[in-house]
Amino acid sequence: MASSSSSVAVALALLFCILAVHGPGCCASKSPPPLSPPATSPPPCAQAPLSPPATNSPPPYVAPSPPSPAANPSTNSTSNADAGWLDARATWYGAPTGAGPDDDGGACGFKHVNLPPFSSMTSCGNQPIFKDGKGCGSCYQIRCVVQNNPACSGVPETVIITDMNYYPVARYHFDLSGTAFGAMARPGLNDQLRHAGIIDMQFRRVPCEYPGLTVTFHVEEGSNPNYMAILVEYEDGDGDVVQVDIMESRPDPAGKEGMSPTGEWEPMKESWGSIWRMDTPRPMQGPFSLRITNESGKTLVADQVIPADWQSNAIYSSIVQFN
Repeated sequence: MASSSSSVAVALALLFCILAVHGPGCCASKSPPPLSPPATSPPPCAQAPLSPPATNSPPPYVAPSPPSPAANPSTNSTSNADAGWLDARATWYGAPTGAGPDDDGGACGFKHVNLPPFSSMTSCGNQPIFKDGKGCGSCYQIRCVVQNNPACSGVPETVIITDMNYYPVARYHFDLSGTAFGAMARPGLNDQLRHAGIIDMQFRRVPCEYPGLTVTFHVEEGSNPNYMAILVEYEDGDGDVVQVDIMESRPDPAGKEGMSPTGEWEPMKESWGSIWRMDTPRPMQGPFSLRITNESGKTLVADQVIPADWQSNAIYSSIVQFN
């Protein structure tokens, strides 16, 4: 009887295994789950995209040409007071009364933006404003009105683009320094406005003005005769740079002592932000002249602005400025 029971048990076990392998029975549900979900299923814990799908994206934004400085309306002017304003959203980051980034820099490469002439009135811009770095240094008036928030003053303030906004919440998104965000408030209500966190606002492009300053070049740390990286700052007008060209020097062909310009402009490559670089297999010789082009197509030449005995991490001021 025991032998018969054992045979029955063995037969049942064999039948159970066959069904487990070939049939869709409950044992099949105990098999390990696939390593990834089916392609038709959304991934677990999927987050909503930070920007709308490409099919719903707005057309690329072309920044309006800045008006001439003479046509720039003052904050106290009533004529053209509402001309050229576009809607945007504003947030702020960093310290409440700071310049934004902890290192007082940003994705444009500018340094010490907590100090004049930036004076912490700075902002990140999303791609239509930052423009892959070619919007660095451009200037915008910003304002918010009481319809946006009761603490808003409606008085325009000017900010400079010094950083990149990687997570926009609107087509035009200014992620302002705490100082710039609070500057849009009525007197004494700076903190109240900052507590809003995110507000609707308006903006418009304006010419940059750096009274008493000329275009300045900062030779970046790590530059050497085969690699030179240059930060361009303080351009009146557009404020931005879309191309930089460099001219080397060579021994004077007349046999006199010293070096003279080669007469040949070489285009530099945009490294990142407002920093431009030149890579060459042979050592470059100074003094160096630089030619910069802004978004409006205007060019400016700084003759032999970087001396032959230049140093890295040094600042060289020119004697030229955009009109």
